[in-house]
Amino acid sequence: MDFVTPRLKFAAAVSLAALVAGLLAGNAPVNAQEFPFGLEMTLEAARMPGSKRIPSLEIGDHGEVVIELWCKGGKGQFSVAGNTIVFVPGAMENRSCPPERAQADDELLAALSDAATWRRQGDFVTLVGPKQLRFRINTN
Repeated sequence: MDFVTPRLKFAAAVSLAALVAGLLAGNAPVNAQEFPFGLEMTLEAARMPGSKRIPSLEIGDHGEVVIELWCKGGKGQFSVAGNTIVFVPGAMENRSCPPERAQADDELLAALSDAATWRRQGDFVTLVGPKQLRFRINTN
């Protein structure tokens, strides 16, 4: 006599699949899946006088970055391992702009380079270093 019904076999298979999925998810770095690869983020900052720009990062699937600052623009690279982050800026295009915007751009690049860890809460990513930088993920 077979005591295992088809319904019980199905329930056991679903439970096993859920267990395996949970174990596999537990082996992945927690934050690596949450880092906004393939998305664009905008710095939580006020506009500078005389400018409509707010700095943004467009992060590619492999960490490559197109960066637009208050005045300058260029490329860079993010490397992420768990909650650790490294940003390496590339060459920046020097556009003609007032000295205060150029200085703000340089300070922001330095703060990005100094960031050592990161965290994400919903649509916000904070890069943490000597100065915290909070970005909003563009969801539109």
